Amino acid sequence: MASSRILRSSPLLVAASILVAFTAVSGAGQVAVYWGQGGSGGDGSLADTCATGLYNFVNIAFISSFGKGNGQPPVLNLANHCDPGAGTCAVFSSEIKSCQASGVKVLISLGGATETYSLTSDDEARGLADYLWDNFLGGSSPSRPLGDAVLNGVDFDIEKGGVDHYDELARAISSRCGGACVLTAAPQCPYPDLHLDAAIRTGLFSHVWVQFYNNARCQYASGDASSLESTWKQWTATVPSPGNVFLGLPAAESAAPSGGYIDADTLRSQVLPAVQGAANYGGVMLWDRARDAASGYGNSVRGNV
Repeated sequence: MASSRILRSSPLLVAASILVAFTAVSGAGQVAVYWGQGGSGGDGSLADTCATGLYNFVNIAFISSFGKGNGQPPVLNLANHCDPGAGTCAVFSSEIKSCQASGVKVLISLGGATETYSLTSDDEARGLADYLWDNFLGGSSPSRPLGDAVLNGVDFDIEKGGVDHYDELARAISSRCGGACVLTAAPQCPYPDLHLDAAIRTGLFSHVWVQFYNNARCQYASGDASSLESTWKQWTATVPSPGNVFLGLPAAESAAPSGGYIDADTLRSQVLPAVQGAANYGGVMLWDRARDAASGYGNSVRGNV
């Protein structure tokens, strides 16, 4: 008799279970965004970016100069937000802490689409790791560009320069952090990535946001998602655990002059259902906050990620 009572109530229990499961799946993905290159009038303040509630990760972009085998010191470039040479970027320390207090992880991003960086040796990689630890992470330095805030980790957005030594940089940062720092990578979608393949294969990156834009070989184009989907399967099949793979997207057509923009309706109805089945699907990454603030793209897709 007890079992019959359970059977009679089971449709409601099943319906409730389905609703809970659907909610969990629909909210399973996270959103990362790049901030810093839109200027103060484009992407707004860091605190305001985090206060939107749209993002789980904010990558401060970029440390755009380092290495090159000539003793070149790392240089932070935040467009018109501040002047690191004059010490005015330290104003963002309180904003970083505010972001972190709200649950947003804030990372410093290396690289970008410039020709002003490279790593030419393992020693140079370890030197850069020391600099990052002392100036942005848990170490100490009198010249911390962003003040005394301790960032959550380091993002590798390596699009130029050489192909070596980023694996050693990842190992060196992880060693200094004792494994407590978040390491993320933003490879181009052609697989394997020219610059970051060896680094990603270390298994030290917890999040890999693949740039499915400005790459005709593997981006969405004119209603055709086949190249994107086949390349997505390569990435999700080969990124070592515990790495979660994110779909990197432009937040507006202007963010990707060489293509790859997917309108919000198409993303929701066609592309996300095709990629969310991967066990290591992590969410989406948006380039960048300035375009997203203007287009409202993140807000329109956040509930489906």
